[in-house]
Amino acid sequence: MNKSFDAFKFNKQLLNAISDAGYTTPTPIQQKAIPPILAGQDVMGIAQTGTGKTAAYVLPMLMKLKYAQGNDPRALILSPTRELAMQIAENIELFAKYTDLRTVVLYGGLGPKTQIEALKKGVDIIVATPGRFLDLYLAQHIQPKLIKFLVLDEADKMMDMGFIGKIHRILEVVPRKRQNLLFSATMSELVHKIAGDFLAFPTVIEVAPQATPAHTVTQQIYLVPNLKTKINLLQYLLQDDQDYHRLIIFCKTKTTADNVYHFLHRKYGEDAVRVIHANKGQNTRINSITAFKEGKIRILVATDVAARGLDVTDVSHVINFDIPIVIEDYVHRIGRTGRAYKSGVAISFCNPAEQYYVRKIEQLIRQTIPVEEIPAAVTVEKTGFEEQQAIAREIDAQKRKDNPDFKGAFHEKKATNLKTNKHKKENTRKKTNHPKRYR
Repeated sequence: MNKSFDAFKFNKQLLNAISDAGYTTPTPIQQKAIPPILAGQDVMGIAQTGTGKTAAYVLPMLMKLKYAQGNDPRALILSPTRELAMQIAENIELFAKYTDLRTVVLYGGLGPKTQIEALKKGVDIIVATPGRFLDLYLAQHIQPKLIKFLVLDEADKMMDMGFIGKIHRILEVVPRKRQNLLFSATMSELVHKIAGDFLAFPTVIEVAPQATPAHTVTQQIYLVPNLKTKINLLQYLLQDDQDYHRLIIFCKTKTTADNVYHFLHRKYGEDAVRVIHANKGQNTRINSITAFKEGKIRILVATDVAARGLDVTDVSHVINFDIPIVIEDYVHRIGRTGRAYKSGVAISFCNPAEQYYVRKIEQLIRQTIPVEEIPAAVTVEKTGFEEQQAIAREIDAQKRKDNPDFKGAFHEKKATNLKTNKHKKENTRKKTNHPKRYR
């Protein structure tokens, strides 16, 4: 195994940029992926987020492209979200600082005018979300004939987001003779399918058991009966601002994220907390992420839209206010902490309806998450009627999912009542049909 980047025979410009960035030792994925990529092989990398996979393909790509050439792109990196696309572009900028290579980032959510202008000036590397790339290609702003590198990053997330059709369309327009790289945290059936369509005799690299959280992350879970108790527990934990100095709180829905944000905003003020989700404007999201990265705010409340492509090295804690329904997202969420060999803590709040997903997550990561006692100082609230009903309905739905013949607790109760009523009616009918005989 290579103990330093010098062993890869990178040129001076790259080595100087790596040194400036403060990297000294390649991570396992970099040690395994860089040599075959430099050798021109197709590579499939199974690596969770936070393992240094972006640099694993960016460095050899920069080495092979060397310098700016012509006007048309020679490398295309596809990303599922704009946040990840921007993150990849930042990595390229970091390592290409001593080269004249030109990178353009393409994503939706804002007008294409600025992006079209950037493409006109000439480009070597395009980082794009699939939809925006196709839009600009169809509008004849991109000429893909010279593309010789194609990278699919976070392939599992792309499949979850329904990009398979767009990716097949892109595969039709890029040259057949090219080097392909695919990176994914998990191997779903759809990822297998796209890998078969996309890669030719790939070198498969797996740096950690599939979907295993980084060993630098300590996981904990609290069994919490309801929403109000979750808020009380959150408030209790955040009192320790020394330990909980920079944290991300993940919520399942935009509504919950906004509610948690408003609660924390009232308590800690605008200077301490921001919220990001799909309804927030592009600039608001970018500004919030930048402020969090720079340490200007302590707490970032987010939905899973920000679970990937958010690379902050000093996140002390991730709190899963809700357990994710897409169980693979658990690995991506907790991968926001314990990055770059630093340790971190991932805490999950779990109500009775969420225990089903915790069991699935434990099967996926092949670990049991330790359960913590709710501290005595935390008020455990009584669950309101409506929330109780919602939890019961959710548990019924889960049982039905696992057993299609299951009729549900509500159904059983209804069936019992119907049986009782039917029995009463029959007895009444019998009495009516057989009147007493008078002598």
